[in-house]
Amino acid sequence: MKRRTIIRIAGGTLVGALLSARGQQPDKVWRVGILDPGLPHLFAAFRESMRDLGYVERRNIRFEEKNANGNADLIPALARELVELKPDVIVTAAALPAHSLLSETASIPLVVASIGDAVSAGIVRNLAQPTGNVTGLTFLNTELSGKRLELLKEALPRLHRVAVFNDVNSQRSYLDETESAAERLGLQLHRIDMRASGEFERAYAEAKQAADQAVDVLASPFFNANRGRLVQLASRVRLPAIYESREYAVAGGFMTYGQDLAVLFRRAATYVDRILKGAKPSDLPWEQPTKFELIINLKTAKALGLPIPQSLLLRADEVIQ
Repeated sequence: MKRRTIIRIAGGTLVGALLSARGQQPDKVWRVGILDPGLPHLFAAFRESMRDLGYVERRNIRFEEKNANGNADLIPALARELVELKPDVIVTAAALPAHSLLSETASIPLVVASIGDAVSAGIVRNLAQPTGNVTGLTFLNTELSGKRLELLKEALPRLHRVAVFNDVNSQRSYLDETESAAERLGLQLHRIDMRASGEFERAYAEAKQAADQAVDVLASPFFNANRGRLVQLASRVRLPAIYESREYAVAGGFMTYGQDLAVLFRRAATYVDRILKGAKPSDLPWEQPTKFELIINLKTAKALGLPIPQSLLLRADEVIQ
């Protein structure tokens, strides 16, 4: 037999063996659950980061997604449905979804891509040494709640009365810190509780009727999911408002102060990657970002006829013209 023929046969045998082995041991397709309270723009950042890490849908990863679309009442049932699918890991955001998942499973790894205060929410006791099946990223929102009111007062020196929009499903610590800050600053707060988007018009009308001079929209995935409507209504009744993150300012909101949430969701992908490669949630300390951004929408301020102090403009990380 000629040497070339031998090589061809041997090569064919090797390729056949490799194909056979691949058929017997197909590449693992990981199943990642997503419980989205209503933040698809942020979970899109998470998915993009997963692609950057080499996870391609229908090739080596499949996402099982449940979306509450800003309706908190749906979250417990969606958490139960997602856990019943038994994914390899589940990703979510905010306190209510995290608690709902923890009540359904103590074994499936959970990654919380973003939560305002994991400790005060009762999700974890020690950020550096997590226990159980949950880890993730938290961003000091309790402390930031008070700082937002300070910034609103600085932007509006004559401010003395503020409407506070409170999502009844959010962490109580945000409201408590806001009330403490108001006492320090000599501000009157007009608390308006909400649980559904159908209450937005009523809330703004109530704030206007009460002669509130501005609005403080407390951090909430429910509010974030409906940020366009909140910003639109604030403009209609001509009330300046401060919000938790840049998405509101981009939508036309007056001011925002907080963490760039998309950064946290992208970072959450690295947690999922490490868990899929064998790490346990208890091996991964919670991350706590320390950089926060102040964004001022100067276009909105001008439309409201509000001059912004130059000192505040100089401190802003971004000014939207």
